[in-house]
This record gives sequence, structure tokens and C-alpha cells, in this order.
Amino acid sequence: MEFKVRYQNENARVCEIKTAHSSFLTPIFMPVGTSACVKSLDFIDLQKLLNVKIILANTYHLYLRPGAGVVKNCGGLHKFTGFNGSFLTDSGGFQAFSLSKNSKQSEEGILFKSHIDGSKHLFTPSSVLDTQYALNSDIMMILDDLVALPASKKRLKLSIERTIQWAKEAITYHKIKQNQGIGTKQNIFAILQGGTDLELRKECALNICELDFDGFAIGGLSVGEENAKMYEVVDNLTTLIPHDKPRYLMGVGTPEDLVENVERGIDMFDCVMPTRNARNGTLFTNFGKLNIKRSEFINDNEPIEVGCSCYTCTHFSRAYLNHLFKAKELTFFRLASLHNLHYYLSLVKQMQEAIRLNSFAKFKKEFYLKRAF
Repeated sequence: MEFKVRYQNENARVCEIKTAHSSFLTPIFMPVGTSACVKSLDFIDLQKLLNVKIILANTYHLYLRPGAGVVKNCGGLHKFTGFNGSFLTDSGGFQAFSLSKNSKQSEEGILFKSHIDGSKHLFTPSSVLDTQYALNSDIMMILDDLVALPASKKRLKLSIERTIQWAKEAITYHKIKQNQGIGTKQNIFAILQGGTDLELRKECALNICELDFDGFAIGGLSVGEENAKMYEVVDNLTTLIPHDKPRYLMGVGTPEDLVENVERGIDMFDCVMPTRNARNGTLFTNFGKLNIKRSEFINDNEPIEVGCSCYTCTHFSRAYLNHLFKAKELTFFRLASLHNLHYYLSLVKQMQEAIRLNSFAKFKKEFYLKRAF
């Protein structure tokens, strides 16, 4: 990976990241393609209509189905899917949180009971990397111990101890595999845990950020805490993460969260919010959210947002989208997802430009003024 800070405006920054498959500027938003597919969209949509440079896929889900061996035999994620941009693969740590009834953490790793067929699988710091080597993703996330909030100090302490130990095991294993010629073009990111406890977050960061990872992620936020607490944690951690490495805030979030955290120095984001909300009829605009299900749109011939250049807004009306949603037509999922992802990707581009022009504070003020009406 090549990484360079191009512009900086206070803590907000524009960085260039080059992987084996794409080059892109940050701040960047990564659409979520859990099973190597962004729901309702194909990779022609992503590349031709949205110009997506990197997406997130999930190690746990791909390990279970179709299996890492299948993906490897088909040439890795890029040839398997037809997407020629970059892939970031999450390790499965989040699934231990979201599928907590089917998982159990130990010092060795995480034991999963498959949500598909009930079979049992042990994920360890080395095994999740082996899966990601087979997937041939550009950025591999290591295994971490994610805790739901609120949580006791004792549980958070255990979480960071495991996360630190697993990080050490992962980077050691990765160096060994690279010396064997495996994963030489793949990058490895560590994850920082500790909930909203600033003392534990600092302890975790100081131990992990001294290790030779290609980038660092902040995990364990947007899992039940107040936004103010999230911002406080990010404020404290961005000063501890090396300036010359990417900073990735996992699973976040709303447009407001993106703006607030870019201001605090975050480079990379992912979240299911734009596509999940799209499928439920909620569309994002510069002036806030629009619920296309409402009866006021039945005869509305305007696009979702006047002036929006996305594929959906340039071809279809609110009235038609209202009809498609109520008729339960699958086409609605695609058109709504295209719009919402276009909004998110445009938002990060606007922030890139504001940082380049040294006017991020002005951009932020105008962002909130539009949403006040």
C-alpha cells in the first residue's frame, strides 16, 4: 500500500491510498458488500454509475458461503465478482457481536455456530488471515474482541487484552506468510477497542499502534453509545494513531457522523445505512431524509432531490418510486440504493474539496444549515 497525506485543514485531511487494484482519495466511504455483493446492485452499477473504488466484504460470511476455497479457485474476490476496484474484508469480529447467541469468545479466538447450518467453526488470529489470503482482498482486518455498550470495566479490560494479544499474533503470522510469498500484495489493519473508556482506549492504542500494521481502525463504536461519546473517543484516538497511516472508523454511520469524524481526522468509513435505509424507503438528501412511502409523493413528478445527478434522479420521479415501493417491485431497491450511495459518495467528495480549499469549517456550517429547514 502507498499512503500519502495530500491536504490537511486542521485535523481533517485528504489522503491518497494506492492498493494493488485501485487508487483513491480519502475521506472515503466504502459500500458494504457483505457476501461480495452490495445488495440489489451489480458491479457495473458500482463502477459505471457510482465510480466506487473500494467496497467491504465479510470474512465470516464468505468463509461459510461459498467458502474461501471456492473464491480462491475462481481467482480471488476480484475475478469471482468482476469488481476491479479494491476489497476490504472484515475479519468476523463484528459477527461475534451481532450473532452473539451463536458465538463464544476465548483466549484462543471466537467459536462460531453457523447461522446457516449450525456447524461449529473456530476463528483465530491466524485462521481469519488464512481465509483472507484465499479471498485475496486488498485490505485485511484482524480478529478483535468487540463488546456491546454499555459494558463493565472488567469486560472492556478483557476485550482490550484479547485484542492486543490477537494483534501481536496476527502481525507475527502475517510477516511469516509474507516471507513465504503469501499475501505480499495484501495489507493488514489492526483494530482498536475499549468502548467509551478513554483510559482503556489509550492503553489499547499505545500497545497496538507500535506494531507494524499498514493502517489502524477504531472499532466498537456506534454500538449503543451516545454520539457525543463516540466523538470524544475519536478525538482522543486520532492523536495516538500514527499520522502516516490510514485511520478507519468502522460501521459509522449517518451523514452527520461522517462530517463530524472527518473533522476529527478519520479517513475511511463503512456502513450499511445507505443501502438498508434505501430498501426501507428512506432516501438521503442534502436537506435531510425523505420518506418515499408518504402519500404526498403519489403525484410528485420531481426527482428525489432537484439538482442531484445520480442515475435515479436523472431518470425517475418521486411518484414512480412511491409506486414501485408500494407495489413491492424489486427495481425499487436498486434505484433507491443507487441514490443513497450516490449521496454518501458525493458527500465525501465535497469534504475532500473543502479540505483542499482549506474551508472545512465553512462546509460544515453550510451542511447543517441546509438540514435545519
